[in-house]
Amino acid sequence: MTTIEASDHLNFGIFLAPFHPVGQNPTLALERDLQLIEHLDQLGFEEAWIGEHHSGGYEIIASPEVFIAAVSQRTRHIRLGTGVSSLSYHHPFMLADRLVLLDHLTRGRLMIGVGPGALPSDAYMMGIDPARQREMMEESLEAILLLLAGDGPVNMETDWFCLKDARLQLLPLQRPYPEVAVAAQISPAGPRAAGRFGCSLLSIGATSTGGFDALGLHWDVMEQRSAEFATTIDRSKWRLVGPMHIADTKEQAIADVAFGLPAWIDYFQRVAALPLAPEGEDLLSMVEALNNSGLAVIGTVDDAIAQIERLNVQSKGFGSFLLMGHEWADTAQTRHSYELIARYVKPHFQNSATSLVASRDWAAENRPEFIGAAGNAVMSAISKHQEENEASTHAK
Repeated sequence: MTTIEASDHLNFGIFLAPFHPVGQNPTLALERDLQLIEHLDQLGFEEAWIGEHHSGGYEIIASPEVFIAAVSQRTRHIRLGTGVSSLSYHHPFMLADRLVLLDHLTRGRLMIGVGPGALPSDAYMMGIDPARQREMMEESLEAILLLLAGDGPVNMETDWFCLKDARLQLLPLQRPYPEVAVAAQISPAGPRAAGRFGCSLLSIGATSTGGFDALGLHWDVMEQRSAEFATTIDRSKWRLVGPMHIADTKEQAIADVAFGLPAWIDYFQRVAALPLAPEGEDLLSMVEALNNSGLAVIGTVDDAIAQIERLNVQSKGFGSFLLMGHEWADTAQTRHSYELIARYVKPHFQNSATSLVASRDWAAENRPEFIGAAGNAVMSAISKHQEENEASTHAK
């Protein structure tokens, strides 16, 4: 087993389920999603992960591959991941084949996130036993990684899929294949699979009470499984997900989220499988419950920095922070929140502004010396000019 330590350079991205309140125009909602990823690409965010859901009315992207193909043509730099592909819903050969095509269409910007499937209502409609989904995920992941590696024909049979001399005619652009991350919430199923196959870990519920408490345990599981199967794991590729809305003042942030926070909380209390939303009767009590629990940050840049530092201590180091996409605020305020993250929070964790501060302070500290030298140079030039003019006059 080789464990690589976390980088001191933290990447930032979005985990876009997405969440769109019912009753709105879904076509426009999807367009906002596309435009948001474009905006993040321009702001310098490193990653965007796109979800897969089939019921519930809120999380309306059914195919992350199709969405990524579309948004890849509107962006230049940001890496794009399936966040996540629900492996129990797909034949592994067909999913692997689509992902390879997507790796080429994105010119190597694809990341592959996998999980068992998040919404019990999705599994119910397909006749899938929720108790089998994690086992199915691990079986499918094994098959997909063998297919992507392209080392030879794959023969594998389970009670729900069969591969006979299977091989992909087109191999991934990224060799041996794109980065693969396994989703984790509270149970050890995600880190067990990730450690076994040497994949990255994607902690979707990192800020929930159970998810936060399990962070250290999850990496211990990763190390145990990695040692057992002689794979390599890397803390710098560990992603933690959490929701935030940032404004110039906390009061403004609270006012902003009156737009959509109550509907989001209602969805998580009544429909979604993730235990993310605490009880709250009015807007202020909702905000206080989210902030006080550590689940979310509704506040300022300083609050965002404090939350990420808290996660870093609890996890003992990770590589990327993903903002859970939501529409707590309207479009302009949501974009401003991401701009504040890019302008002030990213530099704090990427050490990109430190040298600028040091250069300014050094120049300010030595300003008298520099100004004196510059003044002397100016006076010297004036004197030289006068001397040359006098010499020219005398020569005539």
